[in-house]
Amino acid sequence: MMPAVVGAVKVINIGSSSIFHIGDVYKMQPYTQAKTFAGGGSFNTGDGIRIQLKNAQTQMIDDDKFDQNITGV
Repeated sequence: MMPAVVGAVKVINIGSSSIFHIGDVYKMQPYTQAKTFAGGGSFNTGDGIRIQLKNAQTQMIDDDKFDQNITGV
């Protein structure tokens, strides 16, 4: 591989589980884990959406102790 030649770089913001890299690289591995619960009417996008939920409940049963194991970080 040839080395990278980079000019001026301006970084405004980097997220908590992001990678900022300039130049040659062998391996990049950001890590994060998340669990999302959403009930009826969630994650809707668009214009003029009309949702009517009466007595909506989100019930979650999660018996396992580990969902996304991150090791070797």
